[in-house]
Amino acid sequence: MQNIFSHIKGDKAIWAIATLLAIFSFLPVYSAASNLVNINGGSTFSFFVKHFMHLALGFAIIYGIHKVPYKYFRGLSMIMIPLVLVLLLITMLQGTTIDGANASRWIQIPVVGVSFQTSTLAAVVLMVYVARYLSKIKEKEVTFKETVLPLWVPVFLVLILILPANFSTTAIVFTMVMMLSFIGGYPLKYLVIIIGTGLAALTFFILVAKAFPDAMPNRVDTWMSRIENFSNGADTEADYQIEKAKIAIASGGIKGVGPGKSVQKNFLPQSSSDFIFAIIIEEYGLLGGLFLLIMYSWLLFRIVIVSQKSDTIFGKLLVLGVGLPIVFQALINMAVAVELFPVTGQTLPLISSGGTSIWMTCLAIGIILSVSAKREEIKRKEAFEGDNPLDILSETI
Repeated sequence: MQNIFSHIKGDKAIWAIATLLAIFSFLPVYSAASNLVNINGGSTFSFFVKHFMHLALGFAIIYGIHKVPYKYFRGLSMIMIPLVLVLLLITMLQGTTIDGANASRWIQIPVVGVSFQTSTLAAVVLMVYVARYLSKIKEKEVTFKETVLPLWVPVFLVLILILPANFSTTAIVFTMVMMLSFIGGYPLKYLVIIIGTGLAALTFFILVAKAFPDAMPNRVDTWMSRIENFSNGADTEADYQIEKAKIAIASGGIKGVGPGKSVQKNFLPQSSSDFIFAIIIEEYGLLGGLFLLIMYSWLLFRIVIVSQKSDTIFGKLLVLGVGLPIVFQALINMAVAVELFPVTGQTLPLISSGGTSIWMTCLAIGIILSVSAKREEIKRKEAFEGDNPLDILSETI
């Protein structure tokens, strides 16, 4: 066992948080899988095994990525940006529709036959790319014109390709890019221009989509109806989901009804993914919900600590760029379940079922651990040099 732990580097608290969240996820996913069985057939145990395999591969990703010196992610982000743009384009051109709207979010990986959501990979790659560029110009005086082509063109190309099928992910990624740019010292007056441009582009897209619905199948009506229904309480499918989630939460009380005893899991769509937080509170009560809040708050604290201790500007921005979206997504997922936010379709990181979400969260955690591992390596070298008797002897001679 000691030999195994000797190969694990980086912030031990983040390792512990990821492990605790993964272990905790098994019972809620196994319980909520009964709803998937009713819809898709099979057995709850098969969904349990599938979730286990997703997490096992996820932790293999964490281990492999945290062994890579984080300086290499600078160059890899530049290589990966064109690749994810191609993947997003292929995904969008598949033409998958739901009720006549563009719903192309996944592509099928050849040979293995596994579906992969390209937008989640694009989000991580884009945050690394933005962190790289911001660290490059940190100590420089730049004009807005200088930054348009190397920074904002890739950002908007990625967002434009995600937008037709997934507005919530587009909005989250754009918000995180703006936040990272602000933290990275990008001029505020330029950020105002970018935010204005983004809102104008979104408005233009909506107007064009409304004017030519047959030429451009999209989910604009779905987005707008969700926002309208959230504000006026209309009776829709999204409202049905929220009502069932609220019933589940109200049934949980302080201690919950007990593991596997949820009733609403049989009626609540996406009970093992988008609305698993409601099932957790129903089965584990307020205590279960507080446990998750503490875990994600602890993760946020450790992300900030690792960022502050990094030895380079790129390391600091990299950790915040890939780490903050994890916590932000978790808060949005929980806010949707308690009707503080419109339905978005965002999963609960490391808890919800779903391979792509787990793998990309683990990729981000692996990058964070790579940065913290480098810091530990520097500290070990400093300690070794300080204890070297030859150094002491050379100072006294």
